Amino acid sequence: MEDQTRRRIPDLWWLLLLEGITTIILGILLISQPAGTLAVIVVFLGVYWLIEGIFSLIRIFTHSGRAHWAWSLLSGILGIVAGILVLSQPMLSSMILTTTIVIIIAIQGILIGILDIVRGVQGDGAGAIVLGVLSAIIGIWLLVNATKAALALPILLGILTLIGGALLVYFAFRMRKFFKEFLP
Repeated sequence: MEDQTRRRIPDLWWLLLLEGITTIILGILLISQPAGTLAVIVVFLGVYWLIEGIFSLIRIFTHSGRAHWAWSLLSGILGIVAGILVLSQPMLSSMILTTTIVIIIAIQGILIGILDIVRGVQGDGAGAIVLGVLSAIIGIWLLVNATKAALALPILLGILTLIGGALLVYFAFRMRKFFKEFLP
C-alpha cells in the first residue's frame, strides 16, 4: 500500500500546476476587471456562507458536531443571514468587505507599529522604532482613507495573486523534475 502511494505522488505535480495557472488567471482578472471579479468572488463567498449556515443548522439535529448546539445555531443563523445579505447586494457587499479588510489591516498596522516602538525602546534598537513608526503611520493612513484603499485592494490582491500563481507554476515544474531525478 505504501509503495503504491509512493509511486503515485510524482504524478500529482500537475495539480500544483493547475492551481498555479488558475491563480494566475484570477490575478489577471483582478487586475484587468477588479470590480467585476471582486463581485464574483463575493457572490461565491455569499453562497459559501449560506451553505455553511444551512449545514450548521443541520448539524444541530444530526449531533455530528462536537460543539454545543447553541454554537451551531448561532453559526447557522449568522451564515444564512450573511449569505442572503451578500447575495442580495453583491456590489455593496464587495465594497463593505474590502473596506472591512482594509480597516482590519490598518488596525493591525497600528498595533504592530506600537509593539515595534515599545520593543525598540526596550532594547531592540532604532531600527525597530523606525519600522514601528512607519507601520503606525501606514496604519493610520489606511484607517483615514479606508474607502480609497478598498478601491485599490483588488488590484493589490491581483498583483499578489499573480506572484503566488507564478511561484506555484515554478514549484510544480520543480516538483516534477525532482521526482523524475530521484524516484525510479
